[in-house]
Amino acid sequence: MSHQGVHAIGIPNIPSIRSGDSISRRILEALGELEIRLEDGDIIVVASKIVSKAEGRVIIGESVEISARAREIANDNNFDPVQVELALRESNEVIRSKGVLITETRSGIVCNFSGVDRSNAPKGTYILLPADPDASARKLLGNMERESGKRLAVIISDTQGRPWRRGSVNIAVGCAGIAPFKYNKGRSDLYGRILQRSTVCQVDEIASLAEPLMGQAGQGIPAVIIRGYAFLKDDDSAKDIVRPKNEDMFR
Repeated sequence: MSHQGVHAIGIPNIPSIRSGDSISRRILEALGELEIRLEDGDIIVVASKIVSKAEGRVIIGESVEISARAREIANDNNFDPVQVELALRESNEVIRSKGVLITETRSGIVCNFSGVDRSNAPKGTYILLPADPDASARKLLGNMERESGKRLAVIISDTQGRPWRRGSVNIAVGCAGIAPFKYNKGRSDLYGRILQRSTVCQVDEIASLAEPLMGQAGQGIPAVIIRGYAFLKDDDSAKDIVRPKNEDMFR
């Protein structure tokens, strides 16, 4: 990292995103109004919700037919039956359905309600996670680099809970142009000892760095530039972050 520090720059004036909109164009237009130019090495953290909106992943609640299984889970837990139904449709597996609804999404993310959410959604609608967040990140990165002429990275973030701690944090559900992990194995600690293992999920850390600006309510800042963080360009996937089932202590 630069000795000058890492900076987070919110992009507050992005207009409401609709299906088919170009997120890269909206971000660049907003930056132009703010007279901010992208620089080589900038990381663009983008809220998953605006990606989902652009990809048409917004569902009208009244159009959803509730299955018997969804109604049973909803009744047993006092959940919204539409949200449960959509969560089941978006899942590969239901991991827990008593008191919570923890699922594995089709893209492999383990989370509450398959990431289906009503916050910051138009009235009567539900927003799904992007179908393939890594593919969405790669597409956005390609557009951003082509239109800006800069070498960048993109992280698509979502706010999720954690099994051992209260409260939620912003994590990376998709990434492009940056390795998910930073490896410290073989480096020396402060006392000269060689680290035998140390794997840092840097894309989650960067997503969390953006969250105080993004917020979870009505802040209206769906994209943040992280500037000054040194990283290597990489084509790895955020799917690599998810623990394999044989390493998962909760299954």
